[in-house]
Amino acid sequence: MDDKPYYLIGDVNIHNMDEYKIYMQNTKPIVEKYGGEYLVRGGNMDAKDTQLWKPTRMVLIKFPNKPSADEFYQSEEYQPFKEMRHKNASSTMIFVESF
Repeated sequence: MDDKPYYLIGDVNIHNMDEYKIYMQNTKPIVEKYGGEYLVRGGNMDAKDTQLWKPTRMVLIKFPNKPSADEFYQSEEYQPFKEMRHKNASSTMIFVESF
């Protein structure tokens, strides 16, 4: 069994905040259903050493393990909201294993 925490790191540039608010409201319970815990969801940021990328709005979610993170991201209930995110924001989502 994989017992290492797994993190979703997202950088989101929102183009339509009204629609994106619907995404945020509906995604939180789905994240929690799969054991996810929001650690960062927007907020002030002080970006340093930005040679590779200049982040816009950061999201950090901790999942109990990789299977939980994968199940969330591939779940049927998340797919319509994932599509909503794609329509209303530009984003990069990275999943990272903890040590």
